[in-house]
Amino acid sequence: MGLQASVNSDGGERCGWSTGSPEYVAYHDNEWGVPTHDGRRLFEFLVLEGAQAGLSWSTILRKRAGYRAAFADFDPLRVAAFTDDDVARCLADPGIVRNRAKVTSTVGNARAWLVLDNPAALLWSFVDGETVQNAWPSLADVPVTTPAAEAMSKDLKRRDFRFVGPTICYSLMQACGLVNDHVTTCFRHAELR
Repeated sequence: MGLQASVNSDGGERCGWSTGSPEYVAYHDNEWGVPTHDGRRLFEFLVLEGAQAGLSWSTILRKRAGYRAAFADFDPLRVAAFTDDDVARCLADPGIVRNRAKVTSTVGNARAWLVLDNPAALLWSFVDGETVQNAWPSLADVPVTTPAAEAMSKDLKRRDFRFVGPTICYSLMQACGLVNDHVTTCFRHAELR
């Protein structure tokens, strides 16, 4: 991700990583860091962050519609019911990252998700139910993981989730607003406080 700041239409700065494409700008301005307790949305980001492993986020953003189509709009109940034929269909779908381990982990993670009484509450428990308000002066200060993300990763792995390492968990926390990691010069930082 680039580190140069970009400017929004009102003249306010954005986080430097959002400068790569119009999709990045829209994602940054409208989604990233917005707190959500919606189970389906949290499951979507669990899938997408896992799919990103080893790839760029721009690749995943470009394929997001493909993921929604391939994985039943991220309905965990429907994804958990996927058969070997569904996995084969996904592996032939150019609209997603066709990696067998990532596709099968999505199905397995949907099954693990359904075992949880309240998946959203579990994820939010790692930040005591409230957004952690960070105050990073620059992107260089933003960590790639934290003790809370490491604890989330360990807990999810214990519950048979896959592709949930600490960095992936921290990316999920950032995307879904469990932490506010917009840099302090970014106009979204103050808006999400």
